[in-house]
Amino acid sequence: MKNTFIRLLSLALVFVMAFSLFVGCGSNETETKTEETETKVEENTEAGEVKDTIIIATANEPPTLHPYEHSAIAASYMNLLTFDYFMRTNVDTLEPEVGVITAWENPSDLEWVFTIRDDVYFQNGDKVTAEDMVASMEYAREKEAYTINYSAFWESVEVIDETHFKVTTKTVYAKTLYDMASHRVLSKKLIDENNDFNANPMGSGPYKFVEWDLGNSLTFVANENYWDGEPGIKNMTWRIIPEGSSRTIALEAGEIDVIIEVETNDLARMEENEEIAVYNIPGTSFNWLITNNEVAPFDNQDFRHFMNCAIEKGALVEVALNGAGTGNYRQTPGMFAGATDVNIDEYNPELAKEYLEKSGIDPTTVVFSCICSDDVKRRCGEVIQATLAEYGVTMNLESMDLATYLSAAAEGNFEACIGNCTTSNTLGFIEYKYHSKMIGGSNWTRTNDAKIDALYDEAVQTLDETKRMELIEECVAYIQEICPQIPTYSMNMVRAMDADLEGFAMNASGNTYWHYVSWAE
Repeated sequence: MKNTFIRLLSLALVFVMAFSLFVGCGSNETETKTEETETKVEENTEAGEVKDTIIIATANEPPTLHPYEHSAIAASYMNLLTFDYFMRTNVDTLEPEVGVITAWENPSDLEWVFTIRDDVYFQNGDKVTAEDMVASMEYAREKEAYTINYSAFWESVEVIDETHFKVTTKTVYAKTLYDMASHRVLSKKLIDENNDFNANPMGSGPYKFVEWDLGNSLTFVANENYWDGEPGIKNMTWRIIPEGSSRTIALEAGEIDVIIEVETNDLARMEENEEIAVYNIPGTSFNWLITNNEVAPFDNQDFRHFMNCAIEKGALVEVALNGAGTGNYRQTPGMFAGATDVNIDEYNPELAKEYLEKSGIDPTTVVFSCICSDDVKRRCGEVIQATLAEYGVTMNLESMDLATYLSAAAEGNFEACIGNCTTSNTLGFIEYKYHSKMIGGSNWTRTNDAKIDALYDEAVQTLDETKRMELIEECVAYIQEICPQIPTYSMNMVRAMDADLEGFAMNASGNTYWHYVSWAE
């Protein structure tokens, strides 16, 4: 049956599990075992047995399975399978809410006391205690990529008893709960043993890691003792299929059951297929042409404004997303509180020419490379490439695998790239993308502006919501004035799957409780 109705669940985490179908990279043995497995599944289904396998296709392979050594969405899918987050996120408001942490209180502005569930167990059977929570926070602080995002806010963490621990912040900090919700629960025992969490990503999540066939698939099996209920499907394979149309064909042929990155050029066709359910809702994914502000010509503010006004963002949505999104000229996500129209750019070719002339740059001398990591980004880049060529600017497109792309962007070894970010609030977006402390991490534009830093620092230390929003709006207006990057569009969250799957739900961040998904009987 055709299904485009979205039933949202309360969560901001994507759980992805896998079933071991592939044990060799392209070998005859692998093909034989795969055929045997598929035959057994068909025989069991025909015999009336409950189907216990699901295959999910995604475009990008994770750079690691370690929960604290990356900032990649592809890796987060896997982390959310094997690890619990400290807290979950409300499906409607995207605000932090209970998870492993069930309650919190503030004895003072700097102190937070957290209570955890007493029925959470690691996949090896060990009980999760406050010692594990504290050890996880201390471990996260050792990881540079994670510290600059979520672990720098606290002065001390200490165990009170088995189910309670206290966090003392360095200053008054309005994002405490958001940052706590971004921490994963790790075993203190494994941390002390110097466990390699890439090779052995063992946590308290709903699925257990089985195998990683590099370049092809990752497999997982259900954690039958998961505190939030045994997963509805026992086995899942997470297949890596970079090419969008290949994912579509595989779903239509029944070779896979779910597509995460739906090829938007195939969207209408899948919506007309009664055997496929399509979920398509406005999302929080903010996309842009990221320009390295440390290199010419992107160190020129007027030149950046020229590009933002010259590119018709609606054309990007139609070509790259087949209409599944909204064109954007803002420097922060427009759906969150704190966004403002002050100093916002617009599509205006004449104004673009004025900015170009004001920049003092001869467009015929500008030749730069823009890196892309998937087909959608490349299609977006092709429209930008053609538009800039009309003004005499040459943009060359370069495709990279995700791991190389992420490394180049974080290190600043690029001129421009097509990228995206998903956050849950404006304050977090400003920090991750524009604060100077994030240079070398998530601040890919390498923006280094004292006014942005000062406004953010004041806002994050302001607990009064009205005053905090005033500071955020002032900061956003200033960011739009200096135009660090070229927004492109906000993507819809789109998933496509076998219509016989039940219990699937997704929020605006694309997050899902995979352990609630099951096959219709």
